[in-house]
Amino acid sequence: MHIQQILNNIVKTQGNASEQEINELLNANEADTKLLFAKSEEVKKQNVGNFVYLRGLIELSNYCVKDCLYCGIRKSNTHVDRYIIDIKDVFKRIDLAIENNYSSIVIQAGERTDDVFINTVTEILEYAKQKSNGELGITISLGEQTKDVYQKWFNAGAHRYLLRIESSDRDLFGSIHPKNQNHSYNTRLQKLNELKEVGYQIGSGVMIGLPKQTTKILAQDLLFLKNIDIDMCGMGPYIISQDTPMGIYENEIPTDEKRIELSLKMIAILRLIMPKINIASTTALQTLAERAREEGVRVGANILMPNITEFNNKKNYNLYKKKTTITEIDDDLSSINEQMNRVGNEVKLGMWGDSLHFAER
Repeated sequence: MHIQQILNNIVKTQGNASEQEINELLNANEADTKLLFAKSEEVKKQNVGNFVYLRGLIELSNYCVKDCLYCGIRKSNTHVDRYIIDIKDVFKRIDLAIENNYSSIVIQAGERTDDVFINTVTEILEYAKQKSNGELGITISLGEQTKDVYQKWFNAGAHRYLLRIESSDRDLFGSIHPKNQNHSYNTRLQKLNELKEVGYQIGSGVMIGLPKQTTKILAQDLLFLKNIDIDMCGMGPYIISQDTPMGIYENEIPTDEKRIELSLKMIAILRLIMPKINIASTTALQTLAERAREEGVRVGANILMPNITEFNNKKNYNLYKKKTTITEIDDDLSSINEQMNRVGNEVKLGMWGDSLHFAER
């Protein structure tokens, strides 16, 4: 009954929850977890509907100037076949997304700040905007840039930006990044603020199941996301990449089942405390279990990001071990429709599906 009271109070107060209450939900037993998921499913239906919007993911390049200790495409990893997609091939993937009536695309890449990269991204954004007559939603996830670059890309057509905090706990953030000025917690916060000032719908998120991460830290993560007033969220289970300094900690992270459970709880609770934002159910969930991504949708997520990168490059964007890849966009669409039907959701093609939270703000 206590958990039910917490859930009812969160809904009654339109998302107010204490760290202690969130921590209790994260540690809920099986019976209470069913109550949590039932409530988050209800809140999702009431606020954003039983709909899913697609963001066709194009992984532009796996070159990166950063050396994050967890990431498979970190600068110091010499076991990666590096690539950058020829711009004409990027245009073809954008055309493919438009032909398949996708609502939006996501341009993602390892972080670069040189002029060649910045100008290439600008040209891609301008092409996507022009080719679709402004009807294709554009999200980018390209790391920490100057405010001027954020403005340039915004002017070129991007209107959503995903910049994950990875962990809002300063000590944990420090433990998964090299200790130098290029990997600064304060800089990450500054960049999130700059993105908001430019006018983007801002997104962030965390990895779930990191070594030494507690449910108390995860509760603080959710409150952090609420406090910085995100419009969208991409978070999912941490999956080890062997070719990284953190690869040695494989025995110190929760089991696959536990990381899936925590990820679903995080999605559900975030839906309760921020009922009108966009929440992605990530590929990492699907990597750990075939139907985990659709369960993410059932308990609160409303965004999927199917990977439409050409296969030969897609296989080299190895952020973590056993990353899921699908070779053809038609197969992916068929699979997505089947998955969403199983959890009572409808795929909305040809619609941006912008954050209602952003529109109201």
